[in-house]
Amino acid sequence: MVRQPRREHWKLKPAGYEAIDSRPRGLECSILEHHGGGREIPMRQAIDWLSEVTGFDPQTISNLLLTAGIVVALWLIRWAFLAVMNRRAADPRVRYRWRKIATYSASIVGIILVGRVWLEGIQSLVTYFGLLSAGIAVALRDPIVNWFGWAFIGWRRPFTIGDRIQIGSLAGDVIDIGVSTFSVLEVTSPESGEQITGRIVHVPNGKVFVEPVVNITQGFNYVWNEIPIIVTFESDWRRAKRMIEEILKKRVESVTDEAARFIREASRKFLIHSANVHPVVYTHISSDGIELTARYICEARSRRKTSEAVSEAILEAFAAEPAIDFAYKTSRVFRQTEEGKEALRTQPPSGG
Repeated sequence: MVRQPRREHWKLKPAGYEAIDSRPRGLECSILEHHGGGREIPMRQAIDWLSEVTGFDPQTISNLLLTAGIVVALWLIRWAFLAVMNRRAADPRVRYRWRKIATYSASIVGIILVGRVWLEGIQSLVTYFGLLSAGIAVALRDPIVNWFGWAFIGWRRPFTIGDRIQIGSLAGDVIDIGVSTFSVLEVTSPESGEQITGRIVHVPNGKVFVEPVVNITQGFNYVWNEIPIIVTFESDWRRAKRMIEEILKKRVESVTDEAARFIREASRKFLIHSANVHPVVYTHISSDGIELTARYICEARSRRKTSEAVSEAILEAFAAEPAIDFAYKTSRVFRQTEEGKEALRTQPPSGG
């Protein structure tokens, strides 16, 4: 860009004539003034030199320098603020929240200040943001939906950092919530023990509008777990049921009082009816035998651990009981004339 020559005009004043600069006087007016003796200040000289090197006009150079100064100043303020908060807060969650607050605050202030620098003639922030939003709404639909999703997550709080959720087919622990995406540390399905896979999945925030979000730990950090046990029809199923009930009382009964308290607290926020938190064993007749389902409550992240403890206790108890045996899918020949209840036996056909 060719530098325009300096134009001056003369204005009549009582004391004589004075040369007046006819160029626009913007934010940089304080650094473009003449200094005593007709010499220019070093900042003006630096801007003129940069203008000659880059080809940009002095106004653009001044705006670029002011923008860089704003960014550096906000970064230093954010860095100093986080340094103080990290020394005072030991909880990682508290540090994470303050880091997010500092980042978002610095970004918003930076956008406003930089916008005022480059759009000096537009004094109304409402007009500025109106022009900005109208320009990007058409071309950036998906990012805008993600931003609204971020606002929805922050306002309605369907989940927060540390919650275990399931959205669509993905399940895991929320480890970060950003403006465009939230990050989930993936876990396997309940059938596979809900173990951490080590993979971090980044999900667009807009998914909260189109996919059902299941929060496993919000307000109530407990879940019900069930373990089905099938014994043969010939086994003493009543004895087996009593043994399972005793094992549940010994292994998982200790968390029922705390779980009941959590239910009462959650019912103040959600429409949750009172539920039986005590362990119970249900009986069902299946095609393979008598199915005894052990149902109990446990912490959401300890389902596999408690399931293992209960299962091992049941195996040890049934191994020492001669009247109880597990049922499993097998093929057998049933002789109706010799087996089963005597009254139901059929007589063999007479030879002729």
